[in-house]
Amino acid sequence: MTLQVAIQMDPVEGINIDTDTTFFLMLEAQTRGHALFVYTPDRISLDEGVVRARGRALNLQAVKGDHHRLGEYEMRDLSEMDVVLMRQDPPFDMAYITATHMLEHIHPKTLVVNDPASVRNAPEKLLVMHFPELMPPTLVTWDVEAIRGFRATHKDIVVKPLFGNGGAGVFLIKHDDPNLNSLLEMHFSRSREPLMIQRYEPAVRLGDKRIILVDGIAVGAVNRVPAEGEARSNMHVGGRPEKVELTARDREICERIGPTLREQGLIFVGIDVIGDYLTEINVTSPTGAQQLKRFGGPDIAAALWDRIEAIRAGV
Repeated sequence: MTLQVAIQMDPVEGINIDTDTTFFLMLEAQTRGHALFVYTPDRISLDEGVVRARGRALNLQAVKGDHHRLGEYEMRDLSEMDVVLMRQDPPFDMAYITATHMLEHIHPKTLVVNDPASVRNAPEKLLVMHFPELMPPTLVTWDVEAIRGFRATHKDIVVKPLFGNGGAGVFLIKHDDPNLNSLLEMHFSRSREPLMIQRYEPAVRLGDKRIILVDGIAVGAVNRVPAEGEARSNMHVGGRPEKVELTARDREICERIGPTLREQGLIFVGIDVIGDYLTEINVTSPTGAQQLKRFGGPDIAAALWDRIEAIRAGV
């Protein structure tokens, strides 16, 4: 099977081929003989019901500093593609949401991974709220008094921007930290978005586990250990990846959320687990696939393309 694959992503020129999951996915697709066409989100158009993108044909090679060959810019009708991968990084803002509305015009005739309507309706820090029994105590609100009350109850807390990524803007606020009010004032003076507040889980010092699921099935996991003096475990901010196995609790969590992911067309998902608790469900551009394979784990790219090819074949 040869597929025409479009990838909506941030500029391919700037990626780190040693760690980037999108590069890993595209290279696997190319190895299988699929044709790649890449465009940035600002080059998509909806013209009288036709979704088009101005982009370039792409050929890849695993050579650092010389990893891509791009064709000339051309406009393509995305309904003529077999697959579109949405892989641009958040922020999950109105530009991101508008792109999901556009791509909804071509899905599922063109398979969009992940389903754009479900991505729009399930940003990572909100979809997870449908599974409170799996989570640590969590609050999403604009209400400053509610946040203060949450800290009074749960002591140490983690404050997260609701639509951020990569650990940006995430704070650990201790029970006696006098900066909470200033932090809230600063956030709400600059943003109309609510915050997510979670009870701090000391188990994060042992790692924040990223588990990758393909079509609702857990494929593998990599642990991310915070750097010394850092509360965040994201690899973007210095978290150290480690080999890790799935525990019985991890599998329980995945089995609980898996049917929902499948029903919503969320084929490629990364969840975050700290200790025994699910903290996030990442559906926009999950990462960690290269690190997992490097530690001898499953090949996530192969598993994903096996599933995409099966869907395109009607299986």
